[in-house]
Amino acid sequence: MSSLSLAVRDSSTMLRRNLLHARRYPSLTLNLLFTPIVLLLLFVYIFGDAMSAGIGGGGSPDRSAYIAYIVPGVLLMAIGSTVVGTAVSVSNDMTEGIVARFRTLAIHRPSVLVGHVVGSVLRSVMSVAVVGAVAVAIGFRSVDATALEWLAAFGLLALFAAALTWIAVGMGLISPNAEAASNNATPLILLPLLSSAFTPVDSMPGWFRPIAEYQPFTPAIETLRGLLLGSGIGHDGWLAVGWCLGLMVLGYLWSAATFGRDPA
Repeated sequence: MSSLSLAVRDSSTMLRRNLLHARRYPSLTLNLLFTPIVLLLLFVYIFGDAMSAGIGGGGSPDRSAYIAYIVPGVLLMAIGSTVVGTAVSVSNDMTEGIVARFRTLAIHRPSVLVGHVVGSVLRSVMSVAVVGAVAVAIGFRSVDATALEWLAAFGLLALFAAALTWIAVGMGLISPNAEAASNNATPLILLPLLSSAFTPVDSMPGWFRPIAEYQPFTPAIETLRGLLLGSGIGHDGWLAVGWCLGLMVLGYLWSAATFGRDPA
């Protein structure tokens, strides 16, 4: 059997292990998924009338336009919440001794991380589907998007999930325990709150606007808005893909270097 075949076999085994853990202990994924859903309902039904003024192109509140505006950001927040669980799972593996056991076996060592990453991306896709279903139930519609635009939006969400997952894996590897891993990965949930997810960048204070405009979530959110709502994308598409690829490479190199070090 070739080395590639061994890598695929071992990675598939680790993926099955990861998915079995997620099925047997669903509380972590459900708790993390609860955050974006609550924020979606909170901003629509509590703050919606106040924050939607002007979103639809006029000065009066337009809740349906505001729902359409915030859903792309909430979808990315669902991904950020899901990968926090990945950081916790990786930290548990590192601290509970199972990785030390894997190191003694004749397996493809990177397959341990690949199993976490692929499993996390699959859970992120499912989380996006759940949040998207809630959004549709409360009034989100994407009537102008073509099948190609929907496919591009799905591809961007999957790419963003893979990028954040590799960053979360690195955070889990350097964390001494699950609590520290959760705290280290918390910015992946908070960053969307500092983006254009809930309010336009143009309405923010001048000193804060560059922070919101050039962080990874804003171009991804604007690209999703353009794809799902039929508005222009401009340069945000390239920025979003660039951020995703850059974060993915950074996270992979960081994770591989950290995982490759033998314990003292």
